[in-house]
Amino acid sequence: MNLVRAELERLTARRFVQLMVVLLLVAFAVTAATTLAGSHQPTPAEVSQAQAQAAQQRMELEAQHNRCLDIKAGKVEAQENDYVPMDCAELDPALMEHPPIAADYLDGVFTFATEALPLLYFLVAFLVLFGFLVGASYIGADLNSGGVVNLLLWRPRRWAVLGAKLGALLGALLVLSAVASAAYLGVFWLIGQTAGLPGQLDGEFWGSLGATYGRGLVLVLLAAALGFAIATVGRHTAAALGAVAAYLVVWELGARLVLQILDAARPDQWMLSTYLAAWLNGEIRLLDSQACRVVDASSFCDGTYTLGWGVGLAVLLGLTVVLVGAAFAVFRRRDLI
Repeated sequence: MNLVRAELERLTARRFVQLMVVLLLVAFAVTAATTLAGSHQPTPAEVSQAQAQAAQQRMELEAQHNRCLDIKAGKVEAQENDYVPMDCAELDPALMEHPPIAADYLDGVFTFATEALPLLYFLVAFLVLFGFLVGASYIGADLNSGGVVNLLLWRPRRWAVLGAKLGALLGALLVLSAVASAAYLGVFWLIGQTAGLPGQLDGEFWGSLGATYGRGLVLVLLAAALGFAIATVGRHTAAALGAVAAYLVVWELGARLVLQILDAARPDQWMLSTYLAAWLNGEIRLLDSQACRVVDASSFCDGTYTLGWGVGLAVLLGLTVVLVGAAFAVFRRRDLI
């Protein structure tokens, strides 16, 4: 317990960690101030007009959907300006992921129910970067400066020392992320209540937002563990940064381009970013360019496939476990002097 407490004190005392926390607060403050400055509480007339526009748009979509069904059934003849997709359900407002609502037609009004999810994605992205950089620098600086050697003179058990460092990192990051997320979303909820619109905050909304929030916290912890593990193997913070940069340039950009030139089947399945998006979003729909090649042209072919959060979590967790295990194995056998 004394070792964990000592590591927590070392972590919070690091200037880089303190600087990243300050940058986190500055980013949140700028985002909140910008939102507050660009929003106002709508008048009843503005709300009424926006509701009428949304209702009109839904009626137009329903009319297009009904006409599409009639054209498919041969009841009416298609005109030149008619949009007739392969599946008329594409035009059905009842099946749309985001049907027209009044908030879409309110200019300069912040609606919490509409903007909460994009704001949460921004928060998670910042915390993922925060966790990776802090995790890599925390162990990388100690290995490079000899701080780990001094610590081992006090507690000569390598796995216990490395485990305490990783545990202190993840625990502190979890507390910071939870507190920062609650404060962040709470501020924007207040903005929606006082200088905008709260929107439809029903059980479905809070359940979806809570699920995304939980998946985001897990992603932040995985990113911190990955940065910690790569820096441990490379004995330097720069090793983690270089590994990520090399992966993004060589694989996510270079290999993706080569696979597209070769017209490979489902190239997105070979990219780590695909599974990251599948985990964070809960599900991701991707295009398979070869799925419709053997289908008759007169029949409907969707040409897409989905990846769920379970597959995304399995890939991300598997990669993290492998790299963390490699870090512990290398740390146990390495000459640290």
